[in-house]
Amino acid sequence: MKKRPTGGMVYSTNPNVNTGSFGGREPVTLPPAQQDLRIHLDRLKGNKEVTRIVGFVGKDADLADLGKLLKSKCGVGGNTKEGVILLQGDHRDKVLKLLTEAGYKAKKAGG
Repeated sequence: MKKRPTGGMVYSTNPNVNTGSFGGREPVTLPPAQQDLRIHLDRLKGNKEVTRIVGFVGKDADLADLGKLLKSKCGVGGNTKEGVILLQGDHRDKVLKLLTEAGYKAKKAGG
């Protein structure tokens, strides 16, 4: 087994090597008071608006739960992936209110 100078595996002929354990650890979810969330408004093609919440530190399951809560409270569709929550439409004020009531440190960002 050859290793890079940084310690990552380049190649192995061992059929029993576990390649899934290299850097695949999920971060621990921080408590809401320690989260620093930013709420952006993006415009997509066709003049559609999307509310984007970034800055969540934690497990994907906890991110999905928060996204599901926000989508249900705002009554819209959306998506959660790669640490970002997307909500269809401009819901910055409502999301800011919901997050601060839940104990998160959040504020509007962008223009």
